[in-house]
Amino acid sequence: MSTLVKTHFANPKLYNGFFGKEALNEFFAPAYAGSIPAVNVVESKEGFRIEVAAPGLQKSDFKLNLEKNQLTISAQKEQKEEETTEKYSRREFRYGSFQRTFNLPNSVNGEKIAATYADGILNIELPKREEAKEKPLREIEIA
Repeated sequence: MSTLVKTHFANPKLYNGFFGKEALNEFFAPAYAGSIPAVNVVESKEGFRIEVAAPGLQKSDFKLNLEKNQLTISAQKEQKEEETTEKYSRREFRYGSFQRTFNLPNSVNGEKIAATYADGILNIELPKREEAKEKPLREIEIA
């Protein structure tokens, strides 16, 4: 979600000259760009799959919780940068996080939910309960 912010600097050239436009954008930007990653939800005969686009994160940054048919996906990332030269030392700490909660249908078998993370995509497999799976057409004989 983008937010438009109108600023009223007394002398914008002073701020842009001192910080530079790129430096201001970088300073005020969140550590995890976009803060809420894009999500795809796919349904098949066997279940559902949630794909979360979250490049730059590690498997250990994620946390998945299931409570009362609500699946919560969250991640927290801490970035540290340090630059030291003869005359100065600069340190920057950035924290980024997001959280999404999905209300799961009763057809999902919560005991068999599995997740993997590879190539910047978190894949969560949500298998359907056997009784909820679509059955093939069956002709019923009349006696």
